[in-house]
Amino acid sequence: MRWMLIMNVEPEAARIAAETMDMAEMFAIMGAYNAEMQKAGVFLSAEGLSDPKEGFHVDFSSQPPAVTDGPFAESTEFFNGYWIIEVADRAEAEHWARKCPLGPGTSLEVRRINDLADFDLGESGAGAEALAKEQEWRAANA
Repeated sequence: MRWMLIMNVEPEAARIAAETMDMAEMFAIMGAYNAEMQKAGVFLSAEGLSDPKEGFHVDFSSQPPAVTDGPFAESTEFFNGYWIIEVADRAEAEHWARKCPLGPGTSLEVRRINDLADFDLGESGAGAEALAKEQEWRAANA
């Protein structure tokens, strides 16, 4: 099972970290966490994200979709980065999430990534064709 560990941070916690934390030390700590997951064979990928003020939000409630620039004032926390891991079950995903070296003002939302088997696409017709194309693409890009 693949899981996404979504790191959320409160704006004040992000500001304090940016002002007080040694970035080299932070990268070393996160690097050690990533290395531990790599050694265990569960690490697939991880990325940090830029400041929300560089982002934008696309709302599809209207046509054409409305685009709003960040930062998003109504947010009490923002999505700051993620890890994707592959583990046997939820308990193992919880194990790795609890080990994440985060501090006050941060949290992880952990979500299972759907597998193609989660969808009833049928054995023939458009669903089967879509499934075959998706499997072909995944094999070519693995």
